Amino acid sequence: MKIIILGAGQVGANLAESLVAENNDITVIDLDAARLVLLQDRFDLRTVRGHAAHPSVLKQAGAEDADMLVAVTQSDETNLVACRIASTLFNVPTRIARIRSNDFLGLEPGFLAEQFGVDDVISPEQEVTDTLRRLIEHPEALQVLDFAGGKVRLIAVRSYHGGPLVGHELQEIKRHMPDLECRIPAIYRRDHGIVPKGITVIEPGDEVFFLARKQDIPSVMRELRRMERRVKKVMIAGGGNIGRRLAAQIERDYDVKVIDHNKKVSNLLAEQLHHTLVLQGDATDEELLEQENIASMDVFCALTNDDEDNIMSALLAKRMGAHRVIALINRSAYVDLVQGGEIDIAISPAQATVGPLLSKIRRGDMVAVHSLRRGAAEVLEVVVHGDAKTSRVVGRRIEEIDLPDGATIAAIIRNNDVIIAHHDTLIEAEDHLIVFALNKRIIPKVEKLLQVGFGFF
Repeated sequence: MKIIILGAGQVGANLAESLVAENNDITVIDLDAARLVLLQDRFDLRTVRGHAAHPSVLKQAGAEDADMLVAVTQSDETNLVACRIASTLFNVPTRIARIRSNDFLGLEPGFLAEQFGVDDVISPEQEVTDTLRRLIEHPEALQVLDFAGGKVRLIAVRSYHGGPLVGHELQEIKRHMPDLECRIPAIYRRDHGIVPKGITVIEPGDEVFFLARKQDIPSVMRELRRMERRVKKVMIAGGGNIGRRLAAQIERDYDVKVIDHNKKVSNLLAEQLHHTLVLQGDATDEELLEQENIASMDVFCALTNDDEDNIMSALLAKRMGAHRVIALINRSAYVDLVQGGEIDIAISPAQATVGPLLSKIRRGDMVAVHSLRRGAAEVLEVVVHGDAKTSRVVGRRIEEIDLPDGATIAAIIRNNDVIIAHHDTLIEAEDHLIVFALNKRIIPKVEKLLQVGFGFF
């Protein structure tokens, strides 16, 4: 697929990295020559220096025969104009725009498509905010993903000594809780992925991915580890787009404090947030944190625009007694360095955004795609079509399907009902399959397996 990416920032660079690895023909446009040189040195792609919304620059990038344009510059206006030009002048089939402003996001459905030719909108800030909210709801989790409109959740947790199931075989879940339906599609042990079986024994330190109905999540988590105290108090460092959105979403359910060093921003936040205590100050100020009783905080979220400030404030908060700390980190190299030490979770905005984009690029009727473990694995929600003659999966039981090694069908959504998959579960046309891919390299095989044969058309 020939794809043009507008913007070589964190989101654009991470997207380019993901797509180049899948043998797509990628061209990146940006005004910053240094960023483009860095990308070209690291990846097999083409770059064009220029303004992303100028027709001559888009033409130079090959817009006339491009399959997709993804506009992820820092400017909403540039992204919208670029999509309009790509649609009107170059007839690019698929156009995706990154939108940050609530003014644009709050417009009537269809307006951006009709007026600017935007097929799909992505909002990294909203994606990260939703991720943070789910992690606050499940403080023991490393990652929380929604499927089927939130009816099903995939959760990653670290198993610890003391969990009822740790040291036992997976099949004992059924004995402990005979009425509970859940599926464990993958376990990562010392960074090595395992497709578990009933006799697989969970060891302390394992990163366990399990999928269950939303209402069953707490019961399953109790099997894997000690349940932590319920979250009541949340402190947010940084009142920018993400910090403000998160506070607005959770302030009615939790006791929330926001710290920002900028007086103007702090005053604006105080006007916009009605149940949140807003403080002007430095989140790395030990005296301020102690004064605001940081030791009583259940969750501390470092969400400024500066990676180093986020790391330092999260480390300081943890050392001063905050129960769980989360840091927003843009540089992917930092994420692996800090997560799992004193910082409980490091979130990469770029990785949170890649998933929604991949759902537009994957072959097949994709509802959702989520990137896991910094892009090493994926989980897909895909609709299957056809019949027993035209499809390799419809009309067959899961045990009869020739799944690639490392792929697991974990659940099925059928007519809004959730079915946790077993070996003898029969796949029907129009089912939504939740497929876990242990390794990203097997995705093309999964896509080919789920495609409909020519007879269907």
